[in-house]
Amino acid sequence: MDRETRVFAESHFRGLRGRLPSKVSPTPDRVDFIEKPDSFSYTDFFKSYLLPNVPCVFSSAFTEHWGCRKRWVMPSGKPDFDHLLQSYGDVVVPVANCGVQEYNSNPKEHMPLKDYISYWKEFIRGDYSSPRGCLYLKDWHLCRYSSAEDLFTLPVYFSSDWLNEYWDTLDVDDYRFIYMGPAGTWSPFHADILRSYSWSVNICGRKKWLFFPPGQEEALRDSHGGLPYDVTAPEFLESHLHPVLEVTQEAGEMVFVPSGWHHQVHNLEDTISINHNWINGCNLANTWRFLQQELCAVQQEVSEWRDTMPDWHHHCQVIMKSCTGINFEEFYHFLKVIAERRLPLVKKIGPGEVRCSEGSGLGPQHAIFDISRIAEVLASVVVNPDFQRVDTSKFSPQPEDLLQQLQEALATTDPL
Repeated sequence: MDRETRVFAESHFRGLRGRLPSKVSPTPDRVDFIEKPDSFSYTDFFKSYLLPNVPCVFSSAFTEHWGCRKRWVMPSGKPDFDHLLQSYGDVVVPVANCGVQEYNSNPKEHMPLKDYISYWKEFIRGDYSSPRGCLYLKDWHLCRYSSAEDLFTLPVYFSSDWLNEYWDTLDVDDYRFIYMGPAGTWSPFHADILRSYSWSVNICGRKKWLFFPPGQEEALRDSHGGLPYDVTAPEFLESHLHPVLEVTQEAGEMVFVPSGWHHQVHNLEDTISINHNWINGCNLANTWRFLQQELCAVQQEVSEWRDTMPDWHHHCQVIMKSCTGINFEEFYHFLKVIAERRLPLVKKIGPGEVRCSEGSGLGPQHAIFDISRIAEVLASVVVNPDFQRVDTSKFSPQPEDLLQQLQEALATTDPL
């Protein structure tokens, strides 16, 4: 990130400050297709898609050198089952049954990859049908247990990835996934976890994406406030509540899914994809807003026990974490880890001059931008009444002290 881009970004967020988020986002006329890697920079992506929070599709030219596109796929374009069996056959993977609805998702089981590929082959031989149902390998954390260096190269556009940076620091989890399944497998209507961004690359096969910009999903809620499981069901088609945007993703292409966009995805062919969820300074406020909404929903659900349950507020945080994977305490820890990794990168060495330590990735201006976004969200966190009920006595540093460090670091950088 250069200084001009940081100025542009800070101006964008100053314009949003104090404004309530719109309930319905403007609908783009189409989803842009990015053809040539050489003529599309990180700044182009940052200004045109990340900040405006709109989707785009990158051509297969962006991934043509990936190892997995060469080794996981046969010349016919079909998955190379023999290679996958040889490399990962004994690895246990999560598998969802697309034919069974469990709330607004699908029940999962675990099996060795060799058993899933055996099922997949039988499914194909059975004219894409099986008494076992339509099984979809989803959310396989291959990168957690195996090096991905020879499989793919993280695109620079998605390299400001705080979510995986945080979990890599803790070395206990990640949000990098492999999806594999035959034609007919699909993912129900949803928005990505924690209102993260996501990116998805088809290693082989084709997908159909149905997109609803933030707020458009509200028209689909039932009388209980629930969202649909399948927006292609007849009752929705008859009501003319069609998806606002539809994208067909071809082999090798890369889809950017913006923060808070509900979507539904169908595999049109035998398909393998790599998918990452990620959060950074551009959608951090969306995540914080989502967490506040989730806590409010939990509090409403258990409100009748408020006066009789000891530590009711603490129990609400426990329930929230079980539902979303994170609560206010861990959100602060997430902010702290990223902040403490950015603060040493920014050093004042002269009037109007900033340098960054080696390993900073996207440069000193990006580190300053990250610190400014964390500071703004943390300022909201520390005054939040529910956060103030969290026991922070063992936090180091204390939230107010971290906020002061961030503000002092920003004060030493060149003014906008």
